[in-house]
Amino acid sequence: MAAELAVGKLAPSFDLPDSRDGSVSLASLAGHKIVLYFYPKDDTSGCTREALDFNERRPQFEACGARVIGVSPDSIVSHEKFKKKYSLDLTLLSDESKTMLRRYGVWTEKSMYGRKYMGVERTTVLIGADGMVLKVWNKVKPAGHADEVLAAARTL
Repeated sequence: MAAELAVGKLAPSFDLPDSRDGSVSLASLAGHKIVLYFYPKDDTSGCTREALDFNERRPQFEACGARVIGVSPDSIVSHEKFKKKYSLDLTLLSDESKTMLRRYGVWTEKSMYGRKYMGVERTTVLIGADGMVLKVWNKVKPAGHADEVLAAARTL
């Protein structure tokens, strides 16, 4: 993880496109808790499971004052197809330049079958209404993760 992404530190700023809202920035979300979940690719099994779980619990996140936002390097067009296919009502931000992914330390070298490549390490960050990092989950496994994040959002 990037040194700047530590509990108790100010979350790195961002301003990324979202087709529904035009663009979303950390500053525009001030006053709300934010659940930023970073995922590798739209419409893959783990990413779909994670999105469906966060989407299903979205009203509970909102009830405790938290906004759920997914971030991947996929395009807005890809996000819109993904949202439509699974009836997702989540904000999904596109970071095709990988600027935010790098700032949050989630664009990392990965390895599969002995082949090394760059990709998104599935990570979730809970940011307080004041912009401070409250909790970080690294190398997330999608099953049950949304419940764990919801429990933290309710108590932190």
